[in-house]
Amino acid sequence: MAKILMITGDFTEDYETMVPFQTLLACGHSVDAVCPGKKAGDKVKTAIHDFEGDQTYSEKPGHNFTLNADFASVDPAHYDALVVPGGRAPEYLRMDADVLAKVKHFFDEGKPVAAICHGAQLLAAAGVLKGRICSAYPACAYEVTASGGTFAEIAVTEAVTDGNLVTAPAWPAHPAWLKQFLAIL
Repeated sequence: MAKILMITGDFTEDYETMVPFQTLLACGHSVDAVCPGKKAGDKVKTAIHDFEGDQTYSEKPGHNFTLNADFASVDPAHYDALVVPGGRAPEYLRMDADVLAKVKHFFDEGKPVAAICHGAQLLAAAGVLKGRICSAYPACAYEVTASGGTFAEIAVTEAVTDGNLVTAPAWPAHPAWLKQFLAIL
């Protein structure tokens, strides 16, 4: 089974963090969830984003998510795959050089990567989307194209795979996104 790194942070999207974490564990994989500046046992705040007919998603407090590994001690070379949840966390994570280096490692080594929603912001900042097809929350289309990627405008329930990269617009795509990610693991 695969050893998977999940990089997350405060105000990550609740479902996009909890559901893949629990699903991958249930499938027998090992998942280390980390956040810069935090250690195993620390928590990140999550937010629940709903699509209620407004111009963008609404946001409500989510559950606290407990990290199970120390960010400072993880070496991406010891992992088989990467998961990048969405929410507001990627907006801040993309300013951390160590996070970007860890993300870049997975692409340099051709390891499987799953990113959802605003996770594309982190991929764009890491400079790994050039020539790739990537879906994301529609508001992130600019970051995908500005970084040299092709934005896949797909239904909110769909996902797209481009080589070792599986992306989706938001949590309603979990079934398609996780199925495609499990297929490339």
